[in-house]
Amino acid sequence: MPQMSITQVAQRFGLRTSALRYYEAVGILPQANRMSGRRRYDSPMLRRLAVVQRARQIGFSLDEIRELFCGFRPDTPASQRWRELSQRKLAELEESVQRINVMQELLRRMSKCGCDALDECGAALLRNT
Repeated sequence: MPQMSITQVAQRFGLRTSALRYYEAVGILPQANRMSGRRRYDSPMLRRLAVVQRARQIGFSLDEIRELFCGFRPDTPASQRWRELSQRKLAELEESVQRINVMQELLRRMSKCGCDALDECGAALLRNT
């Protein structure tokens, strides 16, 4: 595959060119090769970007993606990297689900409020705490 320009890569991945530059600046992507001063992206860079895109789709932050690439010993297999980060992300999602469940229950209760004034609500809340 011939090398691609930053515009071609951005279009292929549905990104802005500024996102590619930012990924490079924060260490998620290595510095792109340059030809006549313009960034050129080769197959290894495109494969790395595909991993970045999938990680973003499943909810990993840019810091977590940087950790995926740079936060392990170089000889750490990809499977172990994914496993460790995925376990942490799953725990984080479980906590979010629990918070959402509590919020839903509170909203259900509040939707049944019969108070005429917010002061009444406040008084009722104080009694229940």
